[in-house]
Amino acid sequence: MGELHLGFEIGAMVVLCAILLTDLLLVIKRPHVPSLRECAAWIGFYVGLALVFAVVLYFVGGMQPASEFVTGWLLEYSLSIDNLFVFIIIMAKFAVPRRYQQEALMVGIIIALIARGLFILAGSVIIENFTAVFYLFGIFLLWTAWKQAQGEEEGGSDSFIMRTVRRVFPVSDDYDGNKLRTVVDGKKLFTPMLLVFITLGLTDVMFALDSIPAIFGVTRNAFLVFTANIFALMGLRQLYFLLGGLLDRLAYLHYGIAAILGFIGVKLLIHAIHEAPLDFIPGFSVLQKIPEVPIWLSLAFIVVAMGVAVLASVIFAGKSEQHEDTERTITEH
Repeated sequence: MGELHLGFEIGAMVVLCAILLTDLLLVIKRPHVPSLRECAAWIGFYVGLALVFAVVLYFVGGMQPASEFVTGWLLEYSLSIDNLFVFIIIMAKFAVPRRYQQEALMVGIIIALIARGLFILAGSVIIENFTAVFYLFGIFLLWTAWKQAQGEEEGGSDSFIMRTVRRVFPVSDDYDGNKLRTVVDGKKLFTPMLLVFITLGLTDVMFALDSIPAIFGVTRNAFLVFTANIFALMGLRQLYFLLGGLLDRLAYLHYGIAAILGFIGVKLLIHAIHEAPLDFIPGFSVLQKIPEVPIWLSLAFIVVAMGVAVLASVIFAGKSEQHEDTERTITEH
């Protein structure tokens, strides 16, 4: 793999953190419900920024880091769409005013980035010293893929989180704008916004348990893993508002995500077979003849799996609406 200079990595992280901080300050200073045009413009900006970063990586380190970043970014981006389902449920359960949902999402994303950074550092250290961990990663992703295919959603522990936080912190029943603290009958209380921040952050951490092992199946470079996560989460807030009304129509999206997780799980197991052979198993050497999965194949599979899932969902939604219209017409007559 082409080596990336430490100075470049530090500079890139400073720029990305500055962009995130600017985004957060804009949300805090001007809470509002973004228009579809505004959401599309921001998503286009972040996608363009990611592609520019990939080009810069190509000139700085060569084709391998650039292709690994693009594959990792698309992987994390596709998995982050799954987060939106749970985010919508959380916002509805907490009855967060739409005007302040941007801020809640942004703070949740910042919390998730910090947690993911710690996961990535821990994961890279473990991988360097214990390559057999890829067996665990692969098996875990296959199990997660099975859960996704069954339609089991993560993040269902919000009621437990609410009960625990309410025991520790006095929380008011109503929001007070976008404030974290309010005064009710002379008593200082936290607002439900605190619960929203904590729930969104912890939910994204739970999703990271799937996505971090998955992206380590694409690249073992911690810098590329972290930057791919940053770019995937950057446009998540705008994507929430842009696709919020459409997500319930993507009936087959979880199958696409399950296929991707399953594919990466198999890829990790193949990598583990080569990196940490289990020679005590009779005939294990036969498995080592299985070739490693190249980056281009991973990239192609991610794009095709998400494309097929979205296309199938659109076709399914169209047929379902036609069926409902037909039934309604028959009922009326």
